[in-house]
Amino acid sequence: MAEQERTILVTGASSGIGAAVCRRLAAPGVRLAAHARLGEDSGDNPALRQVVAEARERGADAHAFHADLAATGAGDALITDVVAHFGDLDQIVSNAGFANRQIVGDAARAELDRAMALMTGGFFDLTSAALPMIKASRVGAVVAISSFVAHVFPKDHLFPTTAAAKGGLEAIAKALAVQLAGDGVTVNCVAPGFTRKDPTGHSSMNEQAWKAAADATPMGRIAEPDDIAATVEFLLGPGARHITGQTIAVDGGLGLV
Repeated sequence: MAEQERTILVTGASSGIGAAVCRRLAAPGVRLAAHARLGEDSGDNPALRQVVAEARERGADAHAFHADLAATGAGDALITDVVAHFGDLDQIVSNAGFANRQIVGDAARAELDRAMALMTGGFFDLTSAALPMIKASRVGAVVAISSFVAHVFPKDHLFPTTAAAKGGLEAIAKALAVQLAGDGVTVNCVAPGFTRKDPTGHSSMNEQAWKAAADATPMGRIAEPDDIAATVEFLLGPGARHITGQTIAVDGGLGLV
């Protein structure tokens, strides 16, 4: 198997960071499993189809997979489907998630449960099901997309339910990093700052809030999805084989203020 040959699962791949990661990783020899939920009313997901088409144009063997990772058993089923299609699985980029700005007192308990089910539980289910394949791979690696909201708590930018879910994700990732270190598998998190959304994607903030976010970031701008994807690409590559259990902030200095 050539150095670049590997099977990679990217969840939440239809837009934003997930789509940017797919574009970064797509290359000849890469078998790319691009995941997203189905569209409205369980219909097709045109955005994911476009990502897969672009990945194929770049030479990857790309295929779309659909699952609601907040649902019990969905993570196991997704891993089963990916392995059935490609025959193996080497690396996972766990990106599926959402931001919720409702503060405590406004957010219902169901909102916390939904965040935990998708972001923390989904990551747990995926990695649990993929463990045998990842351990057997000579390039085994996991990258989880966390968020600055689990580390920085500015008064005007609180995301408590999302912060709880991302914090739980990071804790599992660190434990998994220790568990798999002896197998040569790396497990890391990337914590983006405010990151630009696709025009058609969901945003939890209005234009005024986005401007305030840019102003609050020391580098004076919000991140582009590709800024995050570049770090993910590095963590999955040979230059990061001795980096594990880390949370790398790609936030333009937001965590410094």
